[in-house]
Amino acid sequence: MFDVVFYEPRIASNTGNAIRLSACTGITLHLVEPLGFNFGDAHLRRAGLDYHDLADMLVHPTFDSLIAHLGADRRIFTFTGKSTESFADVAYRPGDVLLFGPEPTGLPDHILDHEAVTMQVRIPMQPHIRSLNLANSASIAVYEAWRQNGYAGAV
Repeated sequence: MFDVVFYEPRIASNTGNAIRLSACTGITLHLVEPLGFNFGDAHLRRAGLDYHDLADMLVHPTFDSLIAHLGADRRIFTFTGKSTESFADVAYRPGDVLLFGPEPTGLPDHILDHEAVTMQVRIPMQPHIRSLNLANSASIAVYEAWRQNGYAGAV
């Protein structure tokens, strides 16, 4: 399956929704600290419903520790409004990593330009809009990658 990374997420309900996405699709959700909430947050619990125990989630203290955990052979796609490349033009493979930045700012340049990053991509939207919701963006990306792979493991 695929891995989704939320780099320094700030809003608990977005991460809660991603936990539910993990349970429903079989992705692994990685969170890179610092987090803008704690795991006792009511918004996180509410958004994740009763899926927390069904999700595969890991928390990493730094981006470098995430990269070390993933290994060198993984393709990493960063989702950013700074790219002109459409996420839908990528031929996704199992094991690919979909990386998203924090809600208010997106990914910083040092992550976008990191040597481990395979490609920067964007989800198309209207030109006058700044960004989609983080959890919605992750869902769009995961389902496109999964669709391309025949919804492997789904019923």
